[in-house]
Amino acid sequence: MQNLNFGLPPGRQSKLTKPAAEAIAIEALNFLATDPALLDRFLTLSGIGLDNLRAAAAEPGFLAALLDHLASDENLLLAFAAKSAQRPEAIVKAREILSPPAEPS
Repeated sequence: MQNLNFGLPPGRQSKLTKPAAEAIAIEALNFLATDPALLDRFLTLSGIGLDNLRAAAAEPGFLAALLDHLASDENLLLAFAAKSAQRPEAIVKAREILSPPAEPS
């Protein structure tokens, strides 16, 4: 995914912590859960069943995958940003924090 900084100068980009990134992702899950169609689409694309959603949510990569799903759909990203009062770039930054680049092997 490309690096989206939405025109913020480097010195003005806020420092987002991992707990704050996790909180954004949990809020995103709540956002999806309020709309059965959005939740169903996420579950279908991720291969997660409603019956094992709780277990999947405890997995290390789940929150990153959830934010990746939001970031892959601009309309969904903007809808969540508006509903949560988060800036889209903060959501993308949270995704980056929760899924850092793999180290070369």
